[in-house]
Amino acid sequence: MSDKPDSESNGQDASRKTSMADLFARISLTQLTLIVLVVIFVWQWLDGHRAINAMREDLAKKIAEMDGAAKANAILIAQNQDEVRAMSGRVATLETYYDQAQNQRAALEALYNNLSVSRDETALADVEQLLLIAGQQLQLSGNVKAALIAMESADNRLQRMDRPAFNGLRKSIGQDIDKLRALPRVDVSGINLKINRLLSAVDELPLVDRHRPSENATEQTKPAMVNESAWQKWAHAIWLEVKQLVRIENTNLTQIALLPPNQEFFLRENLKMRLISARLALLSRDEESFRQELKTARLWTARYFDVKSPEGAHMMDELDKLAEASINIELPDIGGSLQAVRTYRLSHESAVDSGTPRSLPKKTVR
Repeated sequence: MSDKPDSESNGQDASRKTSMADLFARISLTQLTLIVLVVIFVWQWLDGHRAINAMREDLAKKIAEMDGAAKANAILIAQNQDEVRAMSGRVATLETYYDQAQNQRAALEALYNNLSVSRDETALADVEQLLLIAGQQLQLSGNVKAALIAMESADNRLQRMDRPAFNGLRKSIGQDIDKLRALPRVDVSGINLKINRLLSAVDELPLVDRHRPSENATEQTKPAMVNESAWQKWAHAIWLEVKQLVRIENTNLTQIALLPPNQEFFLRENLKMRLISARLALLSRDEESFRQELKTARLWTARYFDVKSPEGAHMMDELDKLAEASINIELPDIGGSLQAVRTYRLSHESAVDSGTPRSLPKKTVR
């Protein structure tokens, strides 16, 4: 029973192989070529279909990206439109402010044209004011440096005008400037610095009633203790201490001013006040008051303080040097320059009043 199915299956395989062989035998070369062409066509069609699908996918992706970009551009356009509207509002506001500024500028120009004077009159007024300042500096405080600066400024003002009509005024001002430059220089800053040092040294001055013997005098009172025993040196030391309990010294003063402790502060402050008064007299070029204050300060120093001490001797020496300094100088008269400017200004105003047109400064409106 088992051998029969095997034989049947083998018979079927053999028949199939025979039919396939017969089939290939029946196919001609033309039919085989046609079959190959059909296979190639089918393969190309499948490949083209696959490429078309890939292109569709890429196209869909690009369309999606373009949609996103279009949405982003729409958002940016909306933002730009908002900014443009805001800028338009700001521009409108600025235009309003600009119109107001133009109106104000026009009003100011009209006011300036109504109140302005000629360039020459303005320059002459400035020069006259500077010369008045120079005269006040010389008369009130004797400040030659400040007066010289004011006159040089007046000359520079006329020089910048570059007008031949001002040559006579510049010549008169130049003569007065030469007078001021020829004056002897007073070392005001140096004298003031010395006074400041003396003010600082007042608190260190020792009073005459608290005088201490000098080192030489103390050394002279010490006896020679060479070749002496210990108990002899000890006895001499005790004797020296006993001798120092009472000291008699010739101060070369007929009377010593004894001050209570509560008066010492006022004495030093009054001495400082004298030195400060001397400094004020120096700044105002009052030589008489300057010397009088220094004389009083020297008298008080010699009377109440120890002039034999280094501090007192230095104070007396500095006061003597300051008293010898000359702070008074013969100041020149600069009224000629001021009078020349006033005369020229009056003549110029007379010419204007007679009908000569004035040259108003030109304004450029942008």
